[in-house]
Amino acid sequence: MRTTKGRIAKGVVAAACCATLAFGAIGLAGCASGTSNSDGNQSSSSQQAQSDTRMFTDSLGREVELPNEITKICPSGFTAQQVLLTMAPDMMVGLAQELNDDQLKIFGGKFKDYPVFGAVLGAKDDLNREAVAAADPQVIIDTGEVKKDTEESLDALQEQLGIPVVFVEAYLDDYGAAYKTLGELLNMEDRGNELSEYCDKVYKTTEDTMAKIPEADRANMAYLLGENGLNAIAKTSMQAQVVDMVANNVVVVDDASGKGTGNEISLEQIAVWNPELIIFQKGSIYDTVGSDPAWAGIAAIASGNYYQVPNNPWCWMNNPPTVNQLMGMQWLPRLLYPDAFDDSIQDVTKAYYSTMYGYDLTDAELADILEGALPKAA
Repeated sequence: MRTTKGRIAKGVVAAACCATLAFGAIGLAGCASGTSNSDGNQSSSSQQAQSDTRMFTDSLGREVELPNEITKICPSGFTAQQVLLTMAPDMMVGLAQELNDDQLKIFGGKFKDYPVFGAVLGAKDDLNREAVAAADPQVIIDTGEVKKDTEESLDALQEQLGIPVVFVEAYLDDYGAAYKTLGELLNMEDRGNELSEYCDKVYKTTEDTMAKIPEADRANMAYLLGENGLNAIAKTSMQAQVVDMVANNVVVVDDASGKGTGNEISLEQIAVWNPELIIFQKGSIYDTVGSDPAWAGIAAIASGNYYQVPNNPWCWMNNPPTVNQLMGMQWLPRLLYPDAFDDSIQDVTKAYYSTMYGYDLTDAELADILEGALPKAA
């Protein structure tokens, strides 16, 4: 409609200008002057509109038009929330999941009053689209692994809300690249580079150290969870990346589950695998397994070689598998092979919280986080 009216208006002006030719040069000059001003205004408006936005190519190769200056962002789900809380917490207009007291202590009490949107693209899509629209973010950010329907789903969400949606690929072996991309996206190159360098250094240190430890010398272990300890994170699954990187994961099944709950197994099967070391997820049977006669014949339990995965601010190993794994990648190999490293679990834990969260742990907080996660006293 705007274009049609514009054409009609130009036609009227042109006719008027032509009519003034009969009345002399003054009329002609006036017509030319009016045309020049109109074109100039249109050109200026067009340039202004162009300068307010930019095109950004995300990890899927999608070109998304974004504002030049971004100050309000929204996570697409739980994984993105964890990543964005390390990168740009002050830009977030809401959360995918409510923060607990331990998390609020690290990230700030202000998040207690933030709207909770839910998540899209997870096991269930419970994203409150109306609440997201009301919060008016300039961009919705999704992070993690590429799935077969990721692009289609994000395009649909963008169409539904009229809000740009960007995907940033993030994998254990290259979180550094993810943070560089976020730095470019949010005009936070310095912070993006800082986190990128940290992630790259953590991964390379672990990779280089493990390259010096022969497969035959690696710990035979299992990662168990569930209220009875009868769920296991299977070898080759997305959830087992850290375990598979630094140990011999004895949990080998025909169909490895990619879910955070892992595969259901039996105690008889654990006895067959007979792991020399077990780590239990928080909320499992770590506190009682040592006195349970049913587990007494398992090598790891009989020798006291079992531990509890820290869960502050999220599980260090997985669930979901995202940047929290960087802490698991530092904790677990130092637990298994302490002589292979020049620094301690305590050292890397403090550095992680300071770098990733901007939070300096006290010694008391550190001890509380690492309860059950350190070698038992001889």
